[in-house]
Amino acid sequence: MTTFDASLMQQAAASAAGGQQYPAGALYVVATPIGNLADLTLRAIHVLGLVDAIACEDTRHSAPLLRQLGLDKPLLAVHQHNEREAAGAVLARLARGERVAYVSDAGTPAVSDPGAALVAAAQAAGYRCVPIPGPSSALAALSVAGDASGAPFAFIGFLPARSGERSIALKAVADSTQTQVLFEAPHRIDALASALAQACGARSVTVCRELTKQFETVFTLPADALPAWLAADANRSRGEFVLVLHALAGPAPDAESAGHDATLQLLLAELPLKQAVALAAQLTGAPRNALYERALALKNAH
Repeated sequence: MTTFDASLMQQAAASAAGGQQYPAGALYVVATPIGNLADLTLRAIHVLGLVDAIACEDTRHSAPLLRQLGLDKPLLAVHQHNEREAAGAVLARLARGERVAYVSDAGTPAVSDPGAALVAAAQAAGYRCVPIPGPSSALAALSVAGDASGAPFAFIGFLPARSGERSIALKAVADSTQTQVLFEAPHRIDALASALAQACGARSVTVCRELTKQFETVFTLPADALPAWLAADANRSRGEFVLVLHALAGPAPDAESAGHDATLQLLLAELPLKQAVALAAQLTGAPRNALYERALALKNAH
């Protein structure tokens, strides 16, 4: 990217995002691209140009990004090994009324990345923390998983590296009926695939590889077919992975529950939700709280 291009981009960012207030003495938590530079928001570009300093998970990683944007800012190293100690340097700048941004290597800080301890320290000291949302590999993967039962979901991130802790975490993942989002590195993807195949059987999993990059891959298949799918093409085991383990379908309703559903559906067609639930409770004798939750589910399904 040329300097001229960067200048035009900064002008566009200022035009789109400059009207909002950006208080001094505040920490700006800025999401950065997970692969495709074009995913950086205009607001993020504007804030990165506005702040007095930028705290980074890795200055070597963030410096090239800033150069592409035509920006030259003081960089502070704030990573998982020094985050609590390095927070002091950030707080000192905030105390002087400076604006400081925090960026992790890719995606949204504090989501399987450093940032949470820094934010906690800034909040505890009374400074405002401003989210500048943008790219997130976890949400990108969920958006293309097609998991219609995927609410709520659990973000797991990387499983522990130690075998004992990893086994416990894998069992918890397999036992949960919720949608779960996992991260994995290429050198461990085969081991994770084998473990999920054994523990989750035919449960659906969406594999997202190299999201937003040139060789992006998104594929949904049963967990027990995942090892063979990876083995079929060596390229499939390369790059960074996000896996969405789909929610397990709930048990089929029994005859009594089906009868309650039919009653609720008839009443909901004619009455407001609370009145329908109250009348259904009188007619069926079922607990009102349970009927209310079921009525919400039926109403939201239409």
